[in-house]
Amino acid sequence: MTFKDLKLRGELLRAIKKEGYTEPSPIQEKAIPEILENRDLIACAQTGTGKTAAFALPILNNLMIDRKPKTIQALVLTPTRELAIQIFNNFKNYSRYIPLRTACIYGGAKQGPQVAAIERGVEILVATPGRLMDLMRQGIFTLEHITTFVLDEADQMLDMGFISDIRKIVSYITKEHQTVMFSATMPSKIEELARELLTSPATVKVAPQSTPAETVEQSICFTKKEDKNLVLSQMLKEENVKNAIVFTRTKHGADRLAKDLEKEEIPAVSIHGDKSQGQRQQALRSFKSGRVNVMVATDVAARGLDIPALSHVFNYDIPEESEIYIHRIGRTGRAGATGEAISLCSPDEIGRLLDIEKLLNRELKEIETQWSVKVDRVRPRSSRRNYGNYGNYGKYQRYRSGEVYCQEDMRRRDNRKWNRNSDHTENQQGQRFEYVRRRRTVKKEVKL
Repeated sequence: MTFKDLKLRGELLRAIKKEGYTEPSPIQEKAIPEILENRDLIACAQTGTGKTAAFALPILNNLMIDRKPKTIQALVLTPTRELAIQIFNNFKNYSRYIPLRTACIYGGAKQGPQVAAIERGVEILVATPGRLMDLMRQGIFTLEHITTFVLDEADQMLDMGFISDIRKIVSYITKEHQTVMFSATMPSKIEELARELLTSPATVKVAPQSTPAETVEQSICFTKKEDKNLVLSQMLKEENVKNAIVFTRTKHGADRLAKDLEKEEIPAVSIHGDKSQGQRQQALRSFKSGRVNVMVATDVAARGLDIPALSHVFNYDIPEESEIYIHRIGRTGRAGATGEAISLCSPDEIGRLLDIEKLLNRELKEIETQWSVKVDRVRPRSSRRNYGNYGNYGKYQRYRSGEVYCQEDMRRRDNRKWNRNSDHTENQQGQRFEYVRRRRTVKKEVKL
C-alpha cells in the first residue's frame, strides 16, 4: 500500500514525499482510514512506529474539507512539553503546502509568545494539560469549535495524574466531536477511560502489548552498584556507540552521573523535569548537533524525545515498572533502524529484571565485563518487605537498614494516633521503650 492509496490530498502527499516517507507504516495504514471517516479510534502502538503521522495527516486532510479559518478545530493533548514540541513540528512539516496553522502551548516557558500565536489565529492546537487549563481560565480561547480531540500517550497521562484534567478538558468540548486515543500500553485503566470518552471506537493494535521494536537488540550486564560508573564509561567509549541516552531513576542521579562522565572525558548533558525549558532545549540542541554524544535522562524524557538514528540506550538503573523499560528502549530502533539497549543490573535489582523478562516472555542476553558478578535469576526474599508476629509485643516490620521497629513506633513516625496505653517496656529484639505517660513521649535506643 502507498500513501496515495489512503486517499490523502495531493498537498499532503507532496509534504510526505519531502519528509522522505515512501510507504505507510502499519499503524498509519490502519489508523488513517478510520480517522478520515471521522470515527472514534483507540490505538495501541509502541513508540517509533510513526503514530504522530497516523493522526496528523488525516486531521489535516479533514480540516481542509471543512475549514473554519482562525478557529481552533483540532486539539492534541500530550503529557510532556518535549512531545508537544515534537508533534507541533510534525504538523508544521506536513502542512507546509496547505493554509492551516498550528500553535503549541506548554508549561516551563513564557506564555506571551504562545498566547500571541493563538491570537493570530490557528486551526490546530497542541498542548500539555497544565498550560491548556491555565490559558483557558484566563479566557484566552475556548474549545467550543473542536471537531477532533487527540489524546496522545494516554497511559503516561494517567501515570502522571492528569486524569481529572482530561475529564475537565473534555467537558469543555462540544459533544459532537471525534476522539482519537493513542497509548503505548493498554492497561485496564486505559480501557475504562476509553469507554468513558469514546463512542463505538475502532480499535487498532499493530504490536503485542508492551513489546519493544524487533530492531532493538537487548542485553543485560550484572555488576555491583558501585561499579556501574566504570562499566558504563567503558561501554560508552566503544567505537560502535555513536550517541546514547542513559536513563536514571532520579533527577539528582542524572546530574551526578553526567558530571562523573565528564570527569571520564565523555561529553554528557543531563535532562529532567527540574531543568528549565531553556536548559532542556539547550541540552537537546547540544545532543542533536553532536557536540555531546551522551544524554543522561530521567523517565520524564522517555517518550518526549525524538532523536534520529540513536544508536544506544543504557539503563543505568533498572526501572521499577516493566512498562517504563519498554518506553525507555523505544528511543532507539525507530522507523526500522537498528539499535541496542543495554541494562546495568545490580544484585538488589534482580526482582525488577525478572518482572521485565516476564513481560518480554524471554531472558535478556547477558554480556560480561571485568566488573561482572555472578547472579542467580531468582527473586530474592528480601525484594518484598516481610511482615510477621513476634512474641506478645505485636507486629513488626523489617526495613532496608535491617533494623526492626515496632508498629506503634511506625505509627508515631507517620504522625498517626497510636496506642499510648501500652504497658510493654521491652520488645523481643532487645530494644528498650520507656513510656512516659505524663509527657506522652517515647525514649528509645535506636534512632529512625
